[in-house]
Amino acid sequence: MASFTSTSFSLTSFNPTKTLVPGCRISNPDSVFFSLKGRTFPPITLQSRVPRFQTACAAKPETVEKVCDIVKKQLALPDGSAVTGESKFSALGADSLDTVEIVMGLEEEFGISVEEESAQSISTVQDAADMIDKLLESKSA
Repeated sequence: MASFTSTSFSLTSFNPTKTLVPGCRISNPDSVFFSLKGRTFPPITLQSRVPRFQTACAAKPETVEKVCDIVKKQLALPDGSAVTGESKFSALGADSLDTVEIVMGLEEEFGISVEEESAQSISTVQDAADMIDKLLESKSA
């Protein structure tokens, strides 16, 4: 995806033989036209788009680490087991009862109360850590 903030600028591109092909020009954010070897092509009108914003609120690393430890303990995983933020409970062998026990362990460790609706939306360690940080933040506010 490209983003243009100026009203006019020029581009330089390469052709397959690696020689410079000057003359590509973008004129205002509403249209684009190309000029190649003295030939100007008709402008292409661009449609404006609504800006999209994406935010990600990642949990604190120490929260993720604590959740990993609780998951390892609740699932009785060997010491060398790799559990990361991206680890899915189901991939670690957890069934629905194990997930309930994990959530209960998280509630006890962090002093929080997790609604059943929220608990059902947790499928990864990162999901759990994000929820915990969110609950702790709202609790302290």
